[in-house]
Amino acid sequence: MANCVRCCCWLLVLMLMALAITAAVVFVRYKNGEGVFPFPGVPGAVDHKYADALAVALQFFQVQKSGKLVNNTIHWRGDSALDDGKEAGIDLSKGMYDAGDHMKFGFPMAFTATMLSWSVLEYGDAMRAADQRDSAIDALNWIMDYLVNAHPSDDVLYIQVGDPKADHKCWERPEKMKEKRPLTKITPKSPGSDVAAETAAAMAAASLVYKTINKTYSSSLLDHGERLFAFADKHRGSYTRTFPELSAFYNSTTYQDELLWAASWLYHATGNHSYLAYATGKNKDFADLGNPRYFSWDDKRAGTEVLLSRVSFFASQGSDVAQDDVLGMYKQTADAVMCILLPDSETAAFRTEGGLLYVAEWNSLQHPVASAFLAAVYSDYMQSSGKTELSCSGQGFSPADLRKFAKSQADYLLGSNPMKISYLVGYGDRYPEKVHHRGASIPEDVDTGCDGHKWLETSKPNPNVATGALVGGPYKNDSFVDERDNVMQNEATTYNSALVAGLLSALVSTSSLARSLS
Repeated sequence: MANCVRCCCWLLVLMLMALAITAAVVFVRYKNGEGVFPFPGVPGAVDHKYADALAVALQFFQVQKSGKLVNNTIHWRGDSALDDGKEAGIDLSKGMYDAGDHMKFGFPMAFTATMLSWSVLEYGDAMRAADQRDSAIDALNWIMDYLVNAHPSDDVLYIQVGDPKADHKCWERPEKMKEKRPLTKITPKSPGSDVAAETAAAMAAASLVYKTINKTYSSSLLDHGERLFAFADKHRGSYTRTFPELSAFYNSTTYQDELLWAASWLYHATGNHSYLAYATGKNKDFADLGNPRYFSWDDKRAGTEVLLSRVSFFASQGSDVAQDDVLGMYKQTADAVMCILLPDSETAAFRTEGGLLYVAEWNSLQHPVASAFLAAVYSDYMQSSGKTELSCSGQGFSPADLRKFAKSQADYLLGSNPMKISYLVGYGDRYPEKVHHRGASIPEDVDTGCDGHKWLETSKPNPNVATGALVGGPYKNDSFVDERDNVMQNEATTYNSALVAGLLSALVSTSSLARSLS
């Protein structure tokens, strides 16, 4: 009997030693950059509903690609805009079309890249478990190659390809475009701090993604990011003030939030505390701390607050960062953002009878999807750091409450709504068939020239499915009209796809997050 007990003890000791060695190996791999997120946990069981939806959502980036296509999986798409940038001696053929048109708007495209990077950094392992990480990286790479080429020198950034007024008058397939595609750039005399800083944020975030994939590319991206940030900060001004005619398309309300957003990403990418000091020092008023906002392509404040809260959540106790009062104010404001998202909070924002957070009539899904992504991220920050309660005016909420909200918004757009329709094209049994999208609406063997408006006006469904498109979404009363000329509700945007890809990646599985993004 004694021998049996001794054997059991030794067996237990050996098991504990094996676990310790495994943990040490995992830690070393993480420290050496071999491990990908999250750490120290690995994804739990894959939720196939969200994994399937993620696979659908990521296909829209293939639909939107410009240039010489590689391994094209969309049968009705082909090469297009091969001469973009040629007049300036640069190659701007890559990148992605903005929406149902053929414009390349640098401001939302850079935001798309930033959000794709953030999603990969936080949820890369979950994406891999769903076999979708490579698809996300492919989309990111297509945009980053374009953005790198768009920044040929320190103080020059090409921010647009095409004339939006002329482009929107045409209804044609991108493969058949013959119209001139003029270039727009910002310089010290024609500033655009907002678009330059957003592009800097994209460069910094993507540099982190590529750190373990391609170190040379990662270093190049970071170099571009730092130079773009210096350009944006030194020559301040909004690009839609410089080019007022563009305010009708993507009007930037201020450039200050992008400067903070870029500084925050550069801090994570470099570890240089001067970038953190930029956001917490004399420029802190840019954040309007204490006033919660919604996250969008135009307003980055809520995103910055959550991103800097990451620093607070994982800071070592007693460290200078942990005791930084302004950094604490960023986290307090992030808390307030979370509180307006939770339906049972006293400060809860309006939502439709069907349960959708409702902020704006145009592209109504943008804000709830962006907010749900932030809620999922914040929930995981809390869970991974051991912070188990969020206080909202004296009410206590848990990470599970935030995740429940994030799921509710995802479920709504996937079909759990009064219209019983999936707003993600290609997912589920019923989804919009007349998406406002030129390429999807015209048969692939038809050359309409600029005047293909009969395909815009037809009552028939699109001959091509814009798989992965997240359309604008419902009205305040949860209703939706599936008509091609219903631009407000039925046009998809590339940045919407980045947001929904992030949300779905967060919901694919459960796991703990990395303590550092670098």
